[in-house]
Amino acid sequence: MLGLSTEKYTPVRGNKRLTIILLAIISFILLSVLTFSRTTFGLSSCRTLRTFNEAVAFSTSYTSSSSSSSHGSTFINLNDIEATANAKEQQEHVLILTPLKNASPYLPRYFELIDRMTYPKHLISIAFLVSDTNDDTVALLKEQANVFLNRRDPEQRYHHVAIYEKDFNFELPEDKRHTFELQPLRRSYMARSRNYLLTAALREEHAWVLWLDVDLVDYPATIMEDLMSVDVDVVVPNCLRETEDNSFWGYDKNNWQETEQSLAMQKDLDPEYVLLEGYYEFLTNRDLMVDMPTHLGKLDKVPLDGVGATFTLVKSVVHREGANFPPYVFQHQVETEGFAKMAKAMGFGVYGLPSYLIYHTMNG
Repeated sequence: MLGLSTEKYTPVRGNKRLTIILLAIISFILLSVLTFSRTTFGLSSCRTLRTFNEAVAFSTSYTSSSSSSSHGSTFINLNDIEATANAKEQQEHVLILTPLKNASPYLPRYFELIDRMTYPKHLISIAFLVSDTNDDTVALLKEQANVFLNRRDPEQRYHHVAIYEKDFNFELPEDKRHTFELQPLRRSYMARSRNYLLTAALREEHAWVLWLDVDLVDYPATIMEDLMSVDVDVVVPNCLRETEDNSFWGYDKNNWQETEQSLAMQKDLDPEYVLLEGYYEFLTNRDLMVDMPTHLGKLDKVPLDGVGATFTLVKSVVHREGANFPPYVFQHQVETEGFAKMAKAMGFGVYGLPSYLIYHTMNG
């Protein structure tokens, strides 16, 4: 009887031991998975993602670190990047670029005008390069970037905002800013600033680049679509000064055409001589766009040989193929006018709209 009783209860004790072992293994696996997930992703113990943009930033940084550790590759078909006359309908991205120095007084109106534009905000990126600044420009930019990127309505959020800082240790008193003798040096530093900003901010999705002055005071809300519809490589409106009596005062004299007289004069110039517009010290005999008739069609275009950058719309292919802002003398020009000369030398078209008026603050 004792032998039969032992045989009967042995399997029960074996099942208990097997159950305990299985439970221990399952508990170990669950504990390991939980520990790994908390350590790797940090979603439960590190922080809470408060906004959609913060979540995107978090996922982007995680993806970036993951791909770098796994030596991942990226394929981007640059053939698909095209700037067209129907940019809004084609959902083409625009990059707005603005170099800044002690610009805080102008920023409220600058952002107001950008936000008033009718081009879709989710297709607009904005990038700044702040140089040699001792006011609160950077703090104001960060504050506004937070507003633009975290609006409740997704359609009112901008695609991206970037703030870069690069000092050149170049100081010029405000009252000497437009002195004739200092212009080549000043413009050379401005060219370097633009090139830093362009190379830092241009991304594969950008079909257009808009160079925008911080101290404009008014332009049409539809200006982006209007200039895009002209469908040329580089286009600028006619920039006038803001005046209390609404009189006609030209501002951006860097938008000009060469003439037979100006070209003949250049044949005898030293190759390193920089030509400047709007100065009586050296007359160039060029045709300035601010002196052209403004009663024609708003989008009637004229070919230009030099441009400024108060509001200059560029198809991104122009910059991608190598046209930048020379800080050295290029065909007697530097910076924006040198850019226009370079773009034309590469076969791109440069145009202005004499009857399309925008307004600049009266600051020089």
